[in-house]
Amino acid sequence: MTETRHDRREPVRPELGRMATWLLIAALGMLFSASIVGTLVVRARAQAWPPPGTPDVMPGLWLSTALLLLSSATMAGALAAVRRGHQIHLRRGLALTLLLGVGFLASQAINWWRLVHSALTVSSHLFGFTFYVLTGLHAVHVCGGLVPLAVVTWRAGSGRFTADHHAGVLYTAMYWHFLDVVWLVLFALFLLG
Repeated sequence: MTETRHDRREPVRPELGRMATWLLIAALGMLFSASIVGTLVVRARAQAWPPPGTPDVMPGLWLSTALLLLSSATMAGALAAVRRGHQIHLRRGLALTLLLGVGFLASQAINWWRLVHSALTVSSHLFGFTFYVLTGLHAVHVCGGLVPLAVVTWRAGSGRFTADHHAGVLYTAMYWHFLDVVWLVLFALFLLG
């Protein structure tokens, strides 16, 4: 079954977009899983994890986690709003999600800056290397997620989504929630480290 877009007359198959989003999430899931497994192998072979004298990475991660969880909640609210046809709540939810995503990246940058100035660098030891690789890999994907989020937010501002036609909001929400789940796994990995 096909639908037509409200702004164009070409057929659209939303199930293909959903499938493509799931394939992207699966591929990225494998990338993050491999990175986490590699970290666990290195960690299992280390005599001490983190090594003695390593600065505490957790203070900055708590703030980042709170910001990302809030952004996931605002994204869920935006998706619920568009499904009910509430345009104002959709726009507010997407704008807040975008701001919280940028806030997450800012808190990560501040945390990295603090840790580098506390002598934890990529070349310090394997803990430092895995910390920056995992959090940096996630940050790159958050940056990548901010691009479609900004586009969807702009389109929502011009009334492009309705209760019946909001695939872009759905796909962006799927990706954003995936990033949240990945972050929670990374957070737990460092919390239990």
